[in-house]
Amino acid sequence: MSFLEDTINVIGFLILTVGFIIKNTIRALIPERYKAKNIAGNIALVTGGGGVLGRLIALRLAKLGVIVVVWDVNKAGIEETVKLVKSSGGICYGYVCDLCNREDIYRKAAQVRKEVGKVAILINNAGIGSSYKLLNTPDKLIVQTMEVNVLSHFWTTKAFLPSMMEHNYGHIVSIASMAGHIGVPHMINYCTSKFAAVGFEEALHMELAAEGYKINSTVVCPFFIQSTGMFNKVSPRYLPRLTPNDVADRVVSAIRCNEKVVIVPGYLYIFLILKWAFPWECAGMFIRGMLLNQIHPSDAPSKEEEEEEEEKEKEKEKGEEIIPTVFSKDPDTTVIQQQLTRRISCSERKP
Repeated sequence: MSFLEDTINVIGFLILTVGFIIKNTIRALIPERYKAKNIAGNIALVTGGGGVLGRLIALRLAKLGVIVVVWDVNKAGIEETVKLVKSSGGICYGYVCDLCNREDIYRKAAQVRKEVGKVAILINNAGIGSSYKLLNTPDKLIVQTMEVNVLSHFWTTKAFLPSMMEHNYGHIVSIASMAGHIGVPHMINYCTSKFAAVGFEEALHMELAAEGYKINSTVVCPFFIQSTGMFNKVSPRYLPRLTPNDVADRVVSAIRCNEKVVIVPGYLYIFLILKWAFPWECAGMFIRGMLLNQIHPSDAPSKEEEEEEEEKEKEKEKGEEIIPTVFSKDPDTTVIQQQLTRRISCSERKP
């Protein structure tokens, strides 16, 4: 290219940048009720739907008329979610799915397509966390963390993205964490997995946009959440831990408004700016001394505990411990379907 062409391209880029800034600023000032899209009738799949956050997201989606599918390895958790969706008047399908097992994910995805329909909203919510010093972290826990927090995003997206591309419509949501932007001591495996989840969503968004698809993607990065059991050993110094209700509200709002990156609470955006604007020593001191009060690392598992865990794994492989593939009150039915009379939503019920 000639110097003149380069100059024109740069000027054009700057003009477009200013235009997008103005557009997004105006859009941010518009009340949500005027810019939120209607998602009623869409099929949404929520992984980790048997947990607190996944359950609250499912309840909110059902209240909006979305057909909800929940996946979890916890049969009792799925039962509770379906029960609460029932009280909100929604439609819910529940499946037990092991997100550490790629083939199980693909099997359940095919089953969902056959028995429910094409998923338009995929919410990769399932996650596990722990607080160990790196050298005390069990190898199996590292692998499991990566399988649930990262690799499952690949498998679920590969399973449901083709139908979204076929209709040029859909929304993929990754529930990451502020720990996906800022490293935290004694949580190296968790932070690594969430950094990967943030990168996965960003790269996926870039790829879909480059190919001209109008498929939305969102990454949600909340601060530490209370009542989930994942961060009981984390004590923030100044910032309160979030409630699952707050995060669930923000997730659904982001879906309806097609937001790309969501930090919860929003004022934590400033920490990301400070991380790169200040010297690394200052950023590290700020994170360790001001943001976090103390993280109590777990002790390394004893040899007896490791042997007990290995014995459980062997029993599962032998089939002595069987996890049902689908939760159902009726043993002759392969899927739960709850279509019930609409009543006042229980989505605001404190977990």
